[in-house]
Amino acid sequence: MKPRTRLRGFLLPHNACPAAARSLARPQRRNATTSTSSTSSPTSQIRWLRLTVVTVTAAGIGAYIKWLQDSGSSTTLNPARFTPYTLVSRETVSSTGSLFTIKPPKSDGSNFEVYDAAWKTGVWSVMFKQPQLQIGRDYTPLPSTDPDGDDECLRFFIRKDPFGEVSRYLHSLKIGAPIEVRGPRIECEIPSNTKTILFIAGGTGIAPALQAGHTLLRRTDQTNKPKIHILWANRRREDCKGGRNEITDSEVETQTSWLSRLFKPSKSAVTPGPSDVRDIMDGSLIVQELEALKAQYPEQVTVQYFVDDENKFIGKKSISDLTEAASPSPGTQSGNLIFVSGPEGFISYMAGPKLWAQGMELQGPLRGIIKELDLKDWAVWKL
Repeated sequence: MKPRTRLRGFLLPHNACPAAARSLARPQRRNATTSTSSTSSPTSQIRWLRLTVVTVTAAGIGAYIKWLQDSGSSTTLNPARFTPYTLVSRETVSSTGSLFTIKPPKSDGSNFEVYDAAWKTGVWSVMFKQPQLQIGRDYTPLPSTDPDGDDECLRFFIRKDPFGEVSRYLHSLKIGAPIEVRGPRIECEIPSNTKTILFIAGGTGIAPALQAGHTLLRRTDQTNKPKIHILWANRRREDCKGGRNEITDSEVETQTSWLSRLFKPSKSAVTPGPSDVRDIMDGSLIVQELEALKAQYPEQVTVQYFVDDENKFIGKKSISDLTEAASPSPGTQSGNLIFVSGPEGFISYMAGPKLWAQGMELQGPLRGIIKELDLKDWAVWKL
């Protein structure tokens, strides 16, 4: 979970605008002189100097206010300032999480270039502002479901944290409420030579996994077919309702070569039956999107579900089987990347905690079970 951020900025007093208007509108007084000399008296010079200072200051304040107003009227997402969006829908994913959809006030196409550049780069986020407390928190947009790409909306999977000021604020909003966001912020660039991504996600950490899959798989062509393997852990089944593993737990323990089917599917591979399809369609919205990604890129996407309440956890074997199967041949260049995303405790257990130093969030040393596996030819990034 990314820590909330206290927003910084320059705030004008509430009476700054009226004061400036009064200063600019006040007529200049003509001072009568009793002297016929062409040289002004010291008192008159001081008065004119004061009037000049007041006029210049008022003009500067007025220009600054106009700049703020012009900036606030923009509907293009920008990393330097907050942009007004509107909450258009909120769909329930589970008892603790919802799918939020926001859009700019004017859909004039100005955001397409911003979105596209971020999607091509890698994993990215935007910051939501909590205006009452003047704090912000980063959230990861989900890939668009619009097949024509004409939608300027942004979608987010957000869990209602009882101790999270921003998430509680967002869940309290009514449809049509204004929301201020700032971004995009690139969390991690996915190199162009990436061949395989192993994404270890906990809870809402699945949002960056969907994002990474979208970015990586859109590079598919006749000669390049990258793969992404997602290990998704949740506390309760309702969070991933409808999600089915391609193999049973007993097969994981007894078959050391089961992952060969993921890279080279055989004709004997089991296809989903009518009941499986029905379970998926009635399941979590996030599971539906994962299954849609698998259907769009067959043989390039695999997903394994782990539920704490069912005593199923992501362990060393789940990770090592995948990394061994995707290891490059001797003498070839590695293009393998491991992402770890989720709550702070989850990230710390898997790869060690991130660190804060000099006001910046750093990756910190690699620790946890990934460190214990001593993986070769795999780059690791904590989100």
